Amino acid sequence: MDPFFVKAIQFILSLSLLIVLHEFGHFIPARIFKIKVEKFFLFFDVKFALFKKKIGDTVYGIGWLPLGGYVKIAGMIDESMDTEAMAEEPKPWEFRSRPAWQRLIVMIGGVTVNIVLALVIYSCIIGFYGEPFTSKEDLKNGFGFTPTMEQYGFEQGDKIVSINGEPLKDQLEFPTYVMMRDLDEVTVLHENGSEEVLTPPEDLAMELFKKGEMFGVNFPRTPIKLDSVFASAKEAGVLGTDELVSLNGVPLKYQSDFKYALQVNRDSIAKLEVLRGGSTMSFDLKKNEDGMLGIGFGFTDPQNRIPKRQKEFYGIGTSISKGVSYGYWKLHDYVAQFKFVFTAKGATQVGGFGAIAGLFPDTWDWLTFWETTAFISIALAFMNILPIPALDGGHVMFLLYEMITGRTPSDKFLEYAQIIGFFLILALVLFANGNDVYRWLTGS
Repeated sequence: MDPFFVKAIQFILSLSLLIVLHEFGHFIPARIFKIKVEKFFLFFDVKFALFKKKIGDTVYGIGWLPLGGYVKIAGMIDESMDTEAMAEEPKPWEFRSRPAWQRLIVMIGGVTVNIVLALVIYSCIIGFYGEPFTSKEDLKNGFGFTPTMEQYGFEQGDKIVSINGEPLKDQLEFPTYVMMRDLDEVTVLHENGSEEVLTPPEDLAMELFKKGEMFGVNFPRTPIKLDSVFASAKEAGVLGTDELVSLNGVPLKYQSDFKYALQVNRDSIAKLEVLRGGSTMSFDLKKNEDGMLGIGFGFTDPQNRIPKRQKEFYGIGTSISKGVSYGYWKLHDYVAQFKFVFTAKGATQVGGFGAIAGLFPDTWDWLTFWETTAFISIALAFMNILPIPALDGGHVMFLLYEMITGRTPSDKFLEYAQIIGFFLILALVLFANGNDVYRWLTGS
């Protein structure tokens, strides 16, 4: 099957599952508190529905507009904007007739389900598949670091011993610590066998982001050789039989050296040195619009191109504990990345449905499907609880105001807030998906 359709099927299946469970998070407490639920829809039924059936007091259905889903709760100003019903006297079975604490539970139910679902999925993944990790010994040649990281004491080939005094079990977690978590103190193991304690600056992550050196490392270092020469490099005189020597004066031994050399010198022309017949030859290669030089690399040790991943297995109790911890850090890292989003450069990288679908693999893989679904569930929970009118967080904000002050916002105020929130969300959706379209058209 075409990779596009594989991604699309996974995306629709994952999103549908998350939407239905999220809406059940509102539906169940509403029914427990004897609040009437008039509609339960997957996707939006603007003007018409693909399917609907009334069971009891509730119409269940599937809409045609795949931008989410909703439950229409009687006596509540929501997506339906049913202001006529709100103009009537409150009925005992309506949302507005229930105590504020019950209404609050109904409103946070969807987000709660999303968080619990993610934790359950992560716990099951760890319990069934084990916890993967790459030890210092598995990272044979250490990390290749960016020029900025070198300024703060990191050396090419370093491995990470501990972070903030805690041993680092999985070496491949280090880049996430650099960008998303507190990095007060790092103990590194240099290639010469010595250890050194480094104290990176507090704003290291933002500095790396602005310089285009995301995560601070280029790659785990893997030995390379010249593998292919394309048109532009051929015209410059490079041959496929040449041996790599250096790029912009940086010796080319590892995959990470190539990227490092381009970070050190960002000019449009890069100087490549090769060994041919015992003699060193130099060529000026012009970067194309994607920053490529017209040469490709192969790996001298293909078996170890990707660092080895070991797995540790646990019992049910530890798997649950590990799953909860993993879910917490996923949420932490997702929230932390918004410090980059609220910059001019970060805003252009915001993605919509295309970016989300791109998280899924080209071929069907249940492990990746569930990992991605759990991550999207966490993202949906956070986005939904933001204090924006029309989102769950907006309703929670007004309910907390009512509980603290004892005053209920007027229906007219809530109606206007809902409209403003709707257009704000619509603008964000259009912007995010516009970024997807732009990247698709430009190939960036």
